[in-house]
Amino acid sequence: MNIILVTGGAGFIGSNFIHYILENHPDDHVINYDLLTYAGNIHNLDDVKENPHYHFVQGNITNRELVKHVIKSYNIDTVVNFAAESHVDRSILHPETFVETNIQGTLALLDVAKEMKIKKYLQVSTDEVYGSLGPGGYFTEESLIAPNSPYSASKAGADLLVQSYFETYGMNVNITRCSNNYGPYHFPEKLIPLMITNGVEKKDLPIYGDGENIRDWLHVKDHCQAIDLVLRKGKKGEVYNIGGHNERTNNQIVDLIVEKLGLSRELIKYVEDRLGHDRRYAIDPTKLEMELGWRPEYTFDTGIIETIDWYLANESWWKPLKERANLS
Repeated sequence: MNIILVTGGAGFIGSNFIHYILENHPDDHVINYDLLTYAGNIHNLDDVKENPHYHFVQGNITNRELVKHVIKSYNIDTVVNFAAESHVDRSILHPETFVETNIQGTLALLDVAKEMKIKKYLQVSTDEVYGSLGPGGYFTEESLIAPNSPYSASKAGADLLVQSYFETYGMNVNITRCSNNYGPYHFPEKLIPLMITNGVEKKDLPIYGDGENIRDWLHVKDHCQAIDLVLRKGKKGEVYNIGGHNERTNNQIVDLIVEKLGLSRELIKYVEDRLGHDRRYAIDPTKLEMELGWRPEYTFDTGIIETIDWYLANESWWKPLKERANLS
């Protein structure tokens, strides 16, 4: 049995991970620690709030005394850190917020975890720390860190801190770096949920630049399974890349959604490109597959249709979020 502190557990990937743990490890206990910023939605976990193995605490990961209190109160032995500011556009406007949460927050968690002798600390990171790829090749765990946005720079800084706590203090840590996730409970400022929900509302479908930027798409449930494997079997101090082998241009993603929803292509609007917009990401997950036996269950073709159908069936979940965030 593990008693897991999941930071950022009300967010997209964090809430899916909590569902995964409670479904697949019924003896584990999960404490969800989340500040509930605009992207954190406690209603993502309404179906487990009465589960005696699940508890929620509202708090900021930079609050060391509260984190320490929670770890002591629940006898927590494992930390999985999802807590992060993650939207690249927002990082361009307010980089200081990303440094505070993603770097200072990670440092606070590491310090408390070290002091409280946590048995395992897992940092959930991103392939964006590697920067941009050309038309060929893949990011491996040996690829150089070369972030190009304030968001990815803050995540890279956090990763380096985690690695330093392994090298300096011998902490049992792992870092996972994933490609772009999609699936249920994804906050509708990101590409796939924004295109789906705008399409339902017959609003414009904005695409940055020429739309030929490429991302490697990974279903969030496959990501959660991989994190769980690393949590239980990952070698101390190692980094593991998690990718779906599903490269698509943004144009291809939007075209698929337009076709599925029966929309007019006149809704597609090309807008000024994002500053520092990386051209291509693609992950090589061979290490995770060979060492830990991970295999994704979803193909993109099945996963994206399931995701579109989820948003069509859950308008009451996403519509209030868009209204509050003034998304279009």
